[in-house]
Amino acid sequence: MSLKNIANTFRRKYLKKITEDLGKSSHKNLTPQPQPLVINRILISRPNHRLGNQLLITPLVQEVQQLFPKASIDLFVKGTVAPILFKNYGINEYIKLPRKPLKELTNYFKVWLKIRNKKYDLVINVEQSSSSGRISAAVAQAKFTFFGDDFDEDLKKYADRSHISKYPIYNLRSFLNRLGMQVSNKEIPLLDLRLDTEELANGKKALANITDHPNKKTIGFFTYATGDKCYSKEWWKTFYNKFYHEFSDYNLIEILPVENISQLDFILPSYYSKEVREIGAVMHQCDLVVAADSGMMHLSSASLTPTIGLFSVTKAEVYEPYGNNSISFNTNERTQDELILEMKRILDIIK
Repeated sequence: MSLKNIANTFRRKYLKKITEDLGKSSHKNLTPQPQPLVINRILISRPNHRLGNQLLITPLVQEVQQLFPKASIDLFVKGTVAPILFKNYGINEYIKLPRKPLKELTNYFKVWLKIRNKKYDLVINVEQSSSSGRISAAVAQAKFTFFGDDFDEDLKKYADRSHISKYPIYNLRSFLNRLGMQVSNKEIPLLDLRLDTEELANGKKALANITDHPNKKTIGFFTYATGDKCYSKEWWKTFYNKFYHEFSDYNLIEILPVENISQLDFILPSYYSKEVREIGAVMHQCDLVVAADSGMMHLSSASLTPTIGLFSVTKAEVYEPYGNNSISFNTNERTQDELILEMKRILDIIK
């Protein structure tokens, strides 16, 4: 292992150890406040650079905007993708932690100073296990601070409480209820990229350029994923030989990753772009997307397209796509023939 990797591993383990109890008891001492709560400035903290993890907080941002429609929202994130994903959310400021802190120590410390010097009415740490998130919640000056911890008794009644997009919202609602704010248990918002009219029109044109029959409905496939989540070429080719003739009435396309890799060896017409909003606009024009568990699976879901997420490693109940007839499909427990039946079932529903 290189010195850089050793340093990063030590940093993560050390930070986790010293922050795991940070703010742990804060939510147990909450008392009702005079109503209505005056919340004008909000910080939402999710310092993770991955596409999927950023998309998975879009429901929380929607929830906060609905609860406090006049408040300005800052996002504490990592990397550069958040301003692209939240382009149409009216975010006030992005406070961006550098992806490689050890190489950008000056910028790294400047970020923490910026958080410390700002004043908020409400700070929300999205993920309780995030060391940087917990630190940001502790460092920020705020009237009310939610560290992201579970209100276990409250969550027991929700069957979907394990989902990474949903439990932060359930917990935030419990937090606010304890402050005396009456928050209803309405349906959790969906992942949403908030594509605008121009983007959707461009997505329609892009799809027409790669299909022979623009008037046909379209099924998209995303075949790539990282590590053990990536299905083999053999798996995908076996699946292709089954689904190709079953869906001859549809345009069948493959949406490619930034690595420009195809597990189907480019046998289907393919779409490639490095711009996530452009990819999302093309996904939106599909009637169904079948995707390996990945950030692109979440992008499809956030494009408001029915999505079947293929799971074999990670926990589907935590990461599965939801809403718009989206489902997870465990390939360890179910067959490719059953997957085809699920595809037909969803397509029949949305006809």
